[in-house]
Amino acid sequence: MAPGLPTPSERRPVQEATLLQALASTDRLSELLPLLHQHAVDAIMGRTSIVFQFDPTGEWLQATSAFGIDRLPTEPWLADGGLVPNPLFRDRHPIFVADLAHSVRGVAEYLDTPSAVLVPLAHLEDRIGVLAVGCDQMPAAELLERVAPVGHAFALALERTRGARDADLQRDLRLLLLEFSRAVSSSFNLATGLETVCLGVNRLFASSRSSVWLHDRRARTMVLSASSDAEYLERARQVSTADALAPAAVALRRERAEIVLNRDTSPATALITVPLKGRRRALGTLVMEEVRLDPGSELELLERTEEMGRQLSAAIENVLLLEDVLQSRRELDNTFNSLSDLVIVCDRGGRVVHVNEAFSQRAGKTRTELLDRPLDELVGAGTHKLLFEALEVGPKGRSSEFNVELKDPSLEGTFLMTATPLLGDNDHLSGAVLVARDVTPHARLEAERADLRNKLVQSEKLAALGEFVAGIAHELNNPLQSVLGHIELLRATGAFPKTLRRDVQRIYREADRAAKIVRNLLVFAGSRRLVHRRVSINAVLSRVFALRGPALKAEEIEVVRHRGDDLPRVKGDPLLLQQAFLNIVLNAEQAIGSSGRIEASKTLLANPSRIMVEIRDTGPGIAVAVLPRIFEPFYTTKEVGKGTGLGLAIAYGIIQEHGGQIFAANHPDGGAIFTVQLPVEPTELE
Repeated sequence: MAPGLPTPSERRPVQEATLLQALASTDRLSELLPLLHQHAVDAIMGRTSIVFQFDPTGEWLQATSAFGIDRLPTEPWLADGGLVPNPLFRDRHPIFVADLAHSVRGVAEYLDTPSAVLVPLAHLEDRIGVLAVGCDQMPAAELLERVAPVGHAFALALERTRGARDADLQRDLRLLLLEFSRAVSSSFNLATGLETVCLGVNRLFASSRSSVWLHDRRARTMVLSASSDAEYLERARQVSTADALAPAAVALRRERAEIVLNRDTSPATALITVPLKGRRRALGTLVMEEVRLDPGSELELLERTEEMGRQLSAAIENVLLLEDVLQSRRELDNTFNSLSDLVIVCDRGGRVVHVNEAFSQRAGKTRTELLDRPLDELVGAGTHKLLFEALEVGPKGRSSEFNVELKDPSLEGTFLMTATPLLGDNDHLSGAVLVARDVTPHARLEAERADLRNKLVQSEKLAALGEFVAGIAHELNNPLQSVLGHIELLRATGAFPKTLRRDVQRIYREADRAAKIVRNLLVFAGSRRLVHRRVSINAVLSRVFALRGPALKAEEIEVVRHRGDDLPRVKGDPLLLQQAFLNIVLNAEQAIGSSGRIEASKTLLANPSRIMVEIRDTGPGIAVAVLPRIFEPFYTTKEVGKGTGLGLAIAYGIIQEHGGQIFAANHPDGGAIFTVQLPVEPTELE
């Protein structure tokens, strides 16, 4: 060593101070790297230097900066291809490679030296890269020691720059994703938010066009959902996932972002595809076109785009999951509200937590007004008790149900109720569910069916009995007429002792009574042929009350007639209709006995047009047990000899033959009321 020159141990503090001064002088890597490269070359008296950085996988090395060479290598090198000897990162010391061309092909050509010193660049436990300093011969040991701090300075500068870059990227991504969230929240549309992302990607990565293609799993296609280019969005819509020429489809099957050089455009630009991966499935692809490439920036660019892809994937997946939840909620609400049955859910305290639209309409309140109200304010006592029976079952009630048919006055109907315990997490009882099916129309329909069955049975009875009675009546009518004729002849000639006059009179009266019974039987049997005429109901009722006028007056029975003016006529047999109404009036007269009132009213009904006649008496009414059988032939509640049980049966048959209907009921104010409905003659309506 020449006299007066500092020793290596004396030069090291000066060198380290110079490196620290360089690191402290600027935070711009573009200004710092030339200084560090100069220190590295001066430390071992070399000629050139290149910094290789690891890709995110740690398998490849890419040249990112250099000193003393004309162009930077663009091809990547395998880390285990000789550029990273085993002891390099294990011992963390610089290593001299004598035959560089044999150890690492291609590197010697760029360094333009036969040998090189490889310096590990590491920060804590992370491997950052390798500094290769080209030299013509092996440097002295103290020179190798001098280049080690330069490696530390490189690692510190690269790590500091990467940290600042990551911080800037995270800030930019946060702002971009915040814009995405605002766009989605304001429009509830994922495509609107993705358009915001595409515009932001253009700013961050200086691309000419950015697009997001989402994966449709069912259709096996990639659908263009958003783009920074509105015209492109209109032209391109979807491609198959199996399309080997579509960058979006190809990238969907990749794990990492890729750079595709554009041969047709400037070599300084490239197409970058970023697969968007969710936690459970592939979401789509982010495609950036004509992204500007700076020499040595590929590694950094891929890291940034992958970070962009990770955060965008998380945001898209969250929006899709939210859409799935909202869609499921809408479907559940639609299903819940489409039920025609009344559904109510209550908590353990018996307060309402959920009702469907059917229950809300029945209660006459909005669903919001019904929430959190006590159950006993909305349903009857029986329904309330049923629900609390379900609540008292406890956790063992998973399969327990309470089914009962109840009439609920609060809900105004008869319901088939089903109460079921509602179990929450860990099988803890959280409430109960009530499903109420309105069976009121069903019960009404069943009553109508029963009434129709009774009428059918009645008609069948009358038809069968009519055939039987017709035969007997014809057989009895001939001898009775002969008896009446001979007795009338005896009465006219007086050819019998005077002592027998009373007996002959009694015989004639009873025979005439028997003949009237036979005539009624013939009318009941339908043997009398109908005479179709235009009949006035007012005239028919006038004749009936005129016939019974003296008898009614004798029994002090008042007749009140509510005349229906301008009533149309009906088509029928006036004598038979008179017989039918006469039998009804006689029945009312006999029910009153004496001192009462008979009211008759007439009304014109529409759709279909018919005349309704109501005859009400103030008698004791009809017993409930008698009411179903009141029109049965030969059924009577009168004493023997005072009735045959044919009067109302004959009236029923006559009204039926005229196409009408007859009903009997008890009036709310007392007494019985008979209602007759007869169709109006069509010509009367013209």
